[in-house]
Amino acid sequence: MPQQFSYLLAIESSCDDTSCAILKNDQVLSNVTASQKVHEQYGGVVPELASRAHQSNIIPVVDQAIKKAGISKSQLSAIAYTQGPGLMGSLLVGSSFAKSLSLALDIPLIAVHHMQAHILAHFIDSGQEKPQFPFLALTISGGHTQIVKVNDYHDMQVIGSTMDDAVGEAFDKSGKLMGLDYPAGPMIDKLARKGNAKAFKFPIPTAPDLDYSFSGFKTSVLYFLQKQTQKDPDFIKNNLEDLCASIQYTIIEILFQKLDKAVKQTGIKQVAIGGGVSANSGIRERLLAKREKGWKVFMPPFEYTTDNAAMIGISGYFKYLQKDFTDLSSTSSPRMSM
Repeated sequence: MPQQFSYLLAIESSCDDTSCAILKNDQVLSNVTASQKVHEQYGGVVPELASRAHQSNIIPVVDQAIKKAGISKSQLSAIAYTQGPGLMGSLLVGSSFAKSLSLALDIPLIAVHHMQAHILAHFIDSGQEKPQFPFLALTISGGHTQIVKVNDYHDMQVIGSTMDDAVGEAFDKSGKLMGLDYPAGPMIDKLARKGNAKAFKFPIPTAPDLDYSFSGFKTSVLYFLQKQTQKDPDFIKNNLEDLCASIQYTIIEILFQKLDKAVKQTGIKQVAIGGGVSANSGIRERLLAKREKGWKVFMPPFEYTTDNAAMIGISGYFKYLQKDFTDLSSTSSPRMSM
């Protein structure tokens, strides 16, 4: 770490959260996020509404983050922002603001990969032990499900990914079928703690090598619920906790069957998780249990699991040390390879 402090402002706007963080080297001074409630009534994120909300939120969020950090804009050393992947309209709001601020302050601009940032959240100075390279990372969110071999801060290789739907979508769509509000993942997790995970059996989808598939699982949940509610209209209401427990158990089984395989194939027993779904208590418990198998496991603090600018900031910080800057001609990328 350099002797001289660098202050970095980071912006995250890949989906429906507008977030700004201020970092002093690898320490988070502020991390302010404005969530968008407008999408709840639609059962999912509406891209046009998301970008409009970002436009309303970004100036107050940035202003609050700077004030909370107790610094002035003149002290900033660089601006980091999410380049992709994500919703194009949302990405453009964050990138346009970041470019404008970089130009106005005449300081470097740093483009960050959103999913790399989820992994690098483990390197924020939060008092927790950090993974050592190389390690495996399971990145799980509403839009992504990946197993990544992490060789260095920005040298990452995706060795397994979803062929269709992401794990977060599997949680949310299953919840919607049971009448739960969006996002349903946290509620399924809460109800699952009171249910019997073996009450109902759902199939484990087949996918090649280390890849995932969740579309067949969602279909099996749909057909099962349709069949049971035809027999008993109150089936879901009377079995909600057991249904949530069984669905969550199956999703975790899908995740860990492939993660187990990745550990065996690579011989790497340092495993980290990241992304919004990594806040799930069942997934965390299953990962912690792997310590008995000789795994060394890492879980980010809850405040760095969902989309947030602190993770963009730490990724930007390591790029700043390498002088890996971008220019105003850089474009946002809704689909961006690791």
